Amino acid sequence: MRTTNDDAAPRVSFVWNLPNILTLARVALVPVFIVLLVQQTIAARLWAFGVFVLASLTDRYDGHLARKYNKVTAFGTLADTIADKFLTGAAFILLSWLDAIPWWVTIVILVREVGITLLKLLMVSHEVISASAGGRLKMVLQIAGICVLLVPWADLVGARIGDWIVLLGQIVIYLALVLTVLTGIDYLVKARRTTRGIRD
Repeated sequence: MRTTNDDAAPRVSFVWNLPNILTLARVALVPVFIVLLVQQTIAARLWAFGVFVLASLTDRYDGHLARKYNKVTAFGTLADTIADKFLTGAAFILLSWLDAIPWWVTIVILVREVGITLLKLLMVSHEVISASAGGRLKMVLQIAGICVLLVPWADLVGARIGDWIVLLGQIVIYLALVLTVLTGIDYLVKARRTTRGIRD
């Protein structure tokens, strides 16, 4: 996630630079990913996996490029977060639809992600709170678990081995769920401290 440390309230306006273009490209890949995954064929799921990996890589590089070339913007910070939620949210919903993840797991994760994203939108006029190490690890686990579960393992390596790989992916998702909840609580605490400091 990209952050700013300006004392003044950041302005959220679009700036044409490579990091922001990569962020928008990630959003554009989401409907492609959805269309592929709902087809439920082996080839389509593998293509969906490839699109998801490509979109995830744009998340890796947009933040890196923004920091390296001093292209960090308030728009990029928020758009990056929202793009992440579109991508992972679509993946969680579709994986639950495919019975790879329980619906309650998806609901808990989505409620947390949407809630914190809305809070970030409210907080942008005060301060952009940087991502914690736990938040970054949460994102890594979410993406790793999704990647494992997107692949039709039973069709590729057989049901016995495939079931074990799917179980591994589900364990990773449960670990991500725990971190998702804990980092959400941590962000709420930080946001409360920030607003208290502003009032004082």
